[in-house]
Amino acid sequence: MATEDKNRATAAAILPLVGGAANVASIAHCMTRLRLGLHDRSLVDDEALKALPAVLGVVEDDTYQIVLGPGTVARVTPEFEQLVEEGREAAPAPVAAVSAEELAAQGAAIKAQQKAKNATPFKLFLRKIANIFVPLIPALIGCGIIAGLNGLLVNLGWLPAVTPALAAMASGFMALIAVFVGYNTAKEFGGTPVLGGAVAAIIVFPGVANIDAFGQTLSPGQGGVLGALGAAVLAVYVEKWCRRWVPEALDVLVTPTLTVLISGLVTIFGLMYVAGEVSSAIGTFADWLLANGGAGAGFVLGGLFLPLVMLGLHQALIPIHTTLIEQQGYTVLLPILAMAGAGQVGAAMAVYFRLPRNESIRRTIRSALPAGLLGVGEPLIYGVSLPLGRPFITACVGGAFGGGFVGLFNQLGDKVGSTAIGPSGWALFPLVDGNHGLGTTIAIYAGGLLVGYVAGFAATYFFGFSKDLLSEFNVSQEPTPSTVAATGNTHPGSPAKAPAGV
Repeated sequence: MATEDKNRATAAAILPLVGGAANVASIAHCMTRLRLGLHDRSLVDDEALKALPAVLGVVEDDTYQIVLGPGTVARVTPEFEQLVEEGREAAPAPVAAVSAEELAAQGAAIKAQQKAKNATPFKLFLRKIANIFVPLIPALIGCGIIAGLNGLLVNLGWLPAVTPALAAMASGFMALIAVFVGYNTAKEFGGTPVLGGAVAAIIVFPGVANIDAFGQTLSPGQGGVLGALGAAVLAVYVEKWCRRWVPEALDVLVTPTLTVLISGLVTIFGLMYVAGEVSSAIGTFADWLLANGGAGAGFVLGGLFLPLVMLGLHQALIPIHTTLIEQQGYTVLLPILAMAGAGQVGAAMAVYFRLPRNESIRRTIRSALPAGLLGVGEPLIYGVSLPLGRPFITACVGGAFGGGFVGLFNQLGDKVGSTAIGPSGWALFPLVDGNHGLGTTIAIYAGGLLVGYVAGFAATYFFGFSKDLLSEFNVSQEPTPSTVAATGNTHPGSPAKAPAGV
């Protein structure tokens, strides 16, 4: 089957199982998930969705999220959008034949449940921050890989006529990343996106080098993405104030002018300096933490990352990663945090050997392990370790040891970083960089993964199962293969319902 046909078939299989086109309110996707806003959650057939071969799992958050994996989701989403549009044009019928009272009751119940679980102000703020930076990840990955390739060619002395062009390709996006951050920030906070981009562009304009603020001459790029974010948020509030008070006849002229003028002045004579100090402090602290904390800092970061993901708090790290990449060319935190996935892989392999009679769980592990090695952890987390309970904790232990290994080398002076955010596991190899040779950097990262695999396996094999857990799960269970492979719902009493994801 052609790739296009396969993606369309996947989209066509998903659509009726989420209630049809009329039940879809919004469509978006991130690195691994198709995110749907639904009118009526009760119309979704969860089990049938999970049984689809292309579906790695589902996650319930403020949106209904279908895990398809990297690459696949970017190809299925446009096909799904087209099918939804075609469905709406062909059959603009009501979503379901229920009374208004029933529909209102369902909506109220779902809304109350979601608010209680996910709609805390802090989580909503973090979600906005993630929505600003996640769309930038493909460009960060592409430019990061080109930068790594260019560095390799320069070190080898190959293709000297081509390397300047590769350097321009790799650096062009990073030179203007503040503009994209400003654009997305204004869009996310309800302003005019291009005004947010216009104000943020001031930060990277070379002419700011002729301006003094707080007794110091400004530098182009000072404040970086944090300054761009703050400037765009300010522009949104100024724009909204103008919309309320400026007469409609003058709005088209006065509002954008005042928005750029007021926000621009505050950015130049305030935000650039303050954000520059904060950005410098972040870089200094990250260097200090790993230079002095070393293995201990890496152990804590690698061990706690998965719980942070479960709580949705990992989104707060995205602007920190981006700031470090902008300052130093790579983020030293991501390779350490990536060790959490290595711990999951090791734990899953231990579960495979500890439950030799449970072909259901073993089949799930076999299907999910390749994705786990490439850094896509949802199938292993939600289908194996989290439903079992204790193996999730021992997987975190594996991640802690892997993080400690990488952190130790940072303390010894061998920095290991990533030139982009998003990938993990083996998929991060093309993006690793550091302050020593590429071979040394790759060897340290590979060593960290190996330590994470071994520690996660050992901790789970010896401490991941109580006698009761073994007696409950180490039995023959033979549900249908497709259901097991897709859902991870390996035991009738242990539904793998996933918490808020990436």
